[in-house]
Amino acid sequence: MATLKDAKRLVIKIGSALLVDRASGNLRAEWLAALAADVARLRARGTDVVLVSSGSIAMGRNALGLPATELSLEQSQAAAAVGQIKLAGAYDRALGEHGLKAAQVLVTLEDSADRRRYLNSRATLEQLLKLGVVPIVNENDTVATDEIRYGDNDRMAAQVAVTAGADQLILLSDVDGFYSANPAQDPSARRFDVIEAITPEIEAMAGDAGSGLSKGGMKTKLMAAKTATAAGCDLVITEGSVLHPVEALENGAACTWFLAQGDPQQKRKAWIAAMKPRGWIAVDDGAAGALRGGSSLLAAGVTAVSGRFGRGDAVEVRDADGHGLGQGLTRYDAADAHKIMGLRSHQIEDVLGYPGRGPLIHRDDMAF
Repeated sequence: MATLKDAKRLVIKIGSALLVDRASGNLRAEWLAALAADVARLRARGTDVVLVSSGSIAMGRNALGLPATELSLEQSQAAAAVGQIKLAGAYDRALGEHGLKAAQVLVTLEDSADRRRYLNSRATLEQLLKLGVVPIVNENDTVATDEIRYGDNDRMAAQVAVTAGADQLILLSDVDGFYSANPAQDPSARRFDVIEAITPEIEAMAGDAGSGLSKGGMKTKLMAAKTATAAGCDLVITEGSVLHPVEALENGAACTWFLAQGDPQQKRKAWIAAMKPRGWIAVDDGAAGALRGGSSLLAAGVTAVSGRFGRGDAVEVRDADGHGLGQGLTRYDAADAHKIMGLRSHQIEDVLGYPGRGPLIHRDDMAF
């Protein structure tokens, strides 16, 4: 069975009810402090951590004195605008107690649906993690409409895990796992310790989206599990309201693990390999050898560019004899790739008028 000790990169999803007291509308500061201690412990042993957190609307609602009833879209967005500042500040202070830096990353459904935005999000998260920062990802409720919203944090967390290349995702929930039925209604309901594959029978147990134990119910958690595990990421559901919920999970707290179907990097490579290339790039022998050795493709090794492709599109990479080496996602469009082929990295800005985006194709975006 999977354990958190296996995680190299971990995403933790936190719902509003865990962060904000429903009765008073105030931040649960003690709980957040305990979570920050959990994150610090994970970081100390070398695990990258990304937090996917809601709570901006709940915090902003309280600050603005808005009613506890259903808010209009405009009221929700206004509350989010106020609450995002408070939420970011709370995380910054809590993590700062452990010498950690926090960063706010706001996303919408469009950011994962559009390939260029997806690449931008991935690059930003990657850079933050390399710098030792803990990204705090939240849905951008101030601009998102129903058409471009995730609508629930479970799905958003799964997509963030895919984007970040995480190998494990924790859903801190109001229930301690996935049950065969709603245990509040069926005393015979049993909790699964491990689910190796999401079968039609498992899906039937989740019920309808509106009939679960929390907003969206188990249906959305199962959708998140399908997304995460298909991308090579283990997902675990556990009860999150206790202090130090991650430590409790490591110490054997009740939970349900959904096991990944492969490795996240392998899954990403397979996804890239299956894409239809929009053009091709030829490279010299030196670059071909470097690529076979696991290096990124630099502009200096490129000898020819063909096709009409944009940034983020898949292109085939060919050797000097025209044989295919593989394909990858380009960081430049066709016009710019043609301008910088053969150039050293320090020469790119003089030609394009802006600093280069690193390699033409990063090794993480290359499939052979």
